[in-house]
Amino acid sequence: MPDGASRFDTLPASPGVGYKPQHFKDLQDDPGPVEWIEIHAENYMGDGGRPLAQLRALSEKFALSVHGVGLSIGGEMPLDRDHLARLKKLCDWANPASFSEHLAWSTHDSEFLNDLLPLPYTEATLSRVADHISQVQDTIGRQMLLENPSSYLAFDESTLSETDFLAELTHRTSCGLLLDVNNVFISAKNLALSPRDYIDAYPVDAVGELHVGGHEEDSVGFNQPLLIDSHSRPVVDPVWDLLAYTLDRTGPKPVLVEWDNDVPDWPTLRAEAERAADVLAR
Repeated sequence: MPDGASRFDTLPASPGVGYKPQHFKDLQDDPGPVEWIEIHAENYMGDGGRPLAQLRALSEKFALSVHGVGLSIGGEMPLDRDHLARLKKLCDWANPASFSEHLAWSTHDSEFLNDLLPLPYTEATLSRVADHISQVQDTIGRQMLLENPSSYLAFDESTLSETDFLAELTHRTSCGLLLDVNNVFISAKNLALSPRDYIDAYPVDAVGELHVGGHEEDSVGFNQPLLIDSHSRPVVDPVWDLLAYTLDRTGPKPVLVEWDNDVPDWPTLRAEAERAADVLAR
């Protein structure tokens, strides 16, 4: 096992949290129900320093999930080989129990956009995304979980539903899926769809991880507010209810509480993890 690598091979079917350095001591001393942590890959691609030292210490106690946000899996350009090489180096060192990325794009020509943008669900997009997923999995030597996006619009040219698109990707590439329940809720409300119908159509056999998080409402001049995936506040009751509905279909799974902006103190975040534990227990 590489120096500093996690000794956990799988994520437990229990609550996890997105790791923030200000919670390092709290996680060591009073983790509550938290048994695993998620990091964003791009924050840990350096050669040393405090981030990797803290991660090495935490990996002795918690299973680790590495979550990428910068590969631009859905982009039209080839994947950045230097970025892939840095990702492989991190995964080789950290030996995470799970690696995941987004069904989104964030690059155009030589520009990187600080956002995760949606895709039209067409055969051409399907082929491109499948090729990119295969390239990632071949490079890092492990399965990737693909996360469903939060959507604010629908593309007229889409010929596949999102759930059919994801199911076909798992068939072509043997990738797994990260089912973000908050994203389902946001997309359904923004596009006037049923979140439970989405879960019913989802290829749950491929699910390796679930996410919940907070969102905000933005008034955009239409008849109802637009929901924004902000990760900046507590999970709302309807999302907890949708998580329970989802777990009825998937069975027990690792459940991550995401809180990336306006990060609260540890007792507040731990309380969210405790609520996730209650839903799992039910």
